Amino acid sequence: MARWNPMVLCAGLLGVIALFPIPPLSTAQEKQDKSLYSPIIAINVEKGLILVSGDGKVFPVEAPEAAKPHLDKLPVSGMLDLVVELRPDAPPLIKRWKLMAGESTCKIFDGKVCK
Repeated sequence: MARWNPMVLCAGLLGVIALFPIPPLSTAQEKQDKSLYSPIIAINVEKGLILVSGDGKVFPVEAPEAAKPHLDKLPVSGMLDLVVELRPDAPPLIKRWKLMAGESTCKIFDGKVCK
């Protein structure tokens, strides 16, 4: 019966690992988009923030300048389908939203205008 040499096994394993490139650290820090479906818990119009929940957490999302005039049109407890841009050192930034439940004159925000 043949015995496996540990050095040969280690060398073989390292050879296989070398075939798979490790992504640079900078890609982990780049901005990413994420979709959220959440109730509107609270709105702070002055600061341009909406308090939402997702992944078992409650957190604020920031409205861009184009969306800030429309925040007061959203109903607290309404359901939002959001696309946000995740940022490393700031709250997620809203890219667009669609109000799925609740009454509003701004049901859809496409990143530029309300519809």
